[in-house]
Amino acid sequence: MGARPRYVLLFILALACSRDHHPASQRRNILLVPIGPVPADLLGHLREQLPAIVKSEVTIAPNIAAPESAFDASRHQYVGSALLADLKSHDFGAADRVVGIIDADAYAPGLNFIFGQAMKPGRFAVVALPRLRESFRGRPDDEARFRNRALKETVHELGHTFGFEHCDDRRCVMHFSNSLGETDYKTALFCSNEQLPE
Repeated sequence: MGARPRYVLLFILALACSRDHHPASQRRNILLVPIGPVPADLLGHLREQLPAIVKSEVTIAPNIAAPESAFDASRHQYVGSALLADLKSHDFGAADRVVGIIDADAYAPGLNFIFGQAMKPGRFAVVALPRLRESFRGRPDDEARFRNRALKETVHELGHTFGFEHCDDRRCVMHFSNSLGETDYKTALFCSNEQLPE
């Protein structure tokens, strides 16, 4: 008689632990896809920082080639929508979200440049790195600031894939950045206006 309650208790504890562990195995999986050469340390920073913000597991895919069809030679920039279309053409398995990271300048029709672009809502997003660097404007690079900007822009574009609009709160990561000053001022976090889907 004395042993049975102990076995029952152990079973209940094991069941509780398995229930606590199960949701983690069902978390969204975000795949970062380097398009052409992308600094490995930046990708590592994004993989480390993103999970706590977007409540998702984050993995890094092998590099894919930058698509020639997306390059506008007259502007020396990639077309954001064409980069998204190319991402869609690849097989990324069961990844819930796919974020292409390209270390090349990009633009969208009507805009001189973009920091990123996403399907809203959707599965695919892209982030362009060059204009997030101080050296793009002829100033000494600040690696920590660059990584922080890249993180914010990645979270911002992921927010669009979840259907989030631009936010009026200048500290919210979903605030539209017209300049790097605005990117630096906002945080990497969603405000109370945005609730991540379960």
